[in-house]
Amino acid sequence: MQRVATWRRKGLGRLFLWGLAALAAYVLIRNLVTNPTLFFQQVINGLQLGFVYALISLGYTMVYGIVRLINFAHGDIFMVGAFVSFYAISRFQLNQVPAQIVGGLSSNISAFLGTILVIILSMLTCSALATTVERVAYKPLRNAPRIAALITAIGVSFFLEYFAALEFVFTSDYINYQRPFPVQVWDIRGVKISNIMLIIVVTAIIFLVILQQIVRRTKIGKAMRATSYDTPTARLMGINVDGVITFTFALGAALAGAGSVLYAIAYPQLIVFMGILPGLKAFVAAVLGGIGSIPGAFIGSLIMGQAEVLSAGYLSTTLRDAIAFTILILVLLVRPQGLFGEPEGEKV
Repeated sequence: MQRVATWRRKGLGRLFLWGLAALAAYVLIRNLVTNPTLFFQQVINGLQLGFVYALISLGYTMVYGIVRLINFAHGDIFMVGAFVSFYAISRFQLNQVPAQIVGGLSSNISAFLGTILVIILSMLTCSALATTVERVAYKPLRNAPRIAALITAIGVSFFLEYFAALEFVFTSDYINYQRPFPVQVWDIRGVKISNIMLIIVVTAIIFLVILQQIVRRTKIGKAMRATSYDTPTARLMGINVDGVITFTFALGAALAGAGSVLYAIAYPQLIVFMGILPGLKAFVAAVLGGIGSIPGAFIGSLIMGQAEVLSAGYLSTTLRDAIAFTILILVLLVRPQGLFGEPEGEKV
């Protein structure tokens, strides 16, 4: 009887979801026909945001896949990376260092190399911070109930936000971000595409390919998959499980650090609470794609970016956040394992 009720609930949920999808498709097609230029502009903006979310959500999905922990401090580590890049550019002019080291470079090449240097610095800083947080806050709770680690993650998140808000750290004021290179915009039949958008897309795809190669081809990647599949057995086989978990936190934080620089370049205004909503939406994207699945997190992030931008453009800017979390509720009701996740096997 309980199983029949569950199937009935899922059937009603799927029917509601298909109805909602049909309504959304109707609205999008109508706007596409009415004003195709505006529609494609919104799609481009959604891709830009979605690829940034992808770099954040990959950290969520890797950590959850191995230690079954939702690291709510991940968004605040993302915030720290953005501020590190801000000070690297505004105070230390690291985006101009390559031109001073190697003479004869054009301004474009100098800006390109400087941006890479700033991204690497943010990635290293975020990795170091995530490793410290994992060692201090999460490792002692490895064998504790999951709720203890979850509450600790929330506490770490609040600590990073309010510590960063101190006057001698980052302050709680809004800060205008100085971009490391000039912005160029190309107009293609009314649709504007900037070099920022292209850089975000190319960078995110490169990092996704590198991550896939690490997970599938390297020794540490095999250890990560073994630990995710069966932690006790992996430990018995001689795998340093603690080292694998620390590496996973560092790798996910490095991707968030790269995403933070790209996010700050695209939306050049910083505040210490800037990591909350992008972090939560990246988590929703990871759940939508199937948390624990790297391709799923990537696809889910692109869907989230499109849903947020299109809802803001055609419905209301105040609804963009509500729609993002409505997607989370619908996914948990209809398909809890996500688009690419595998359902848990039922015990007989």
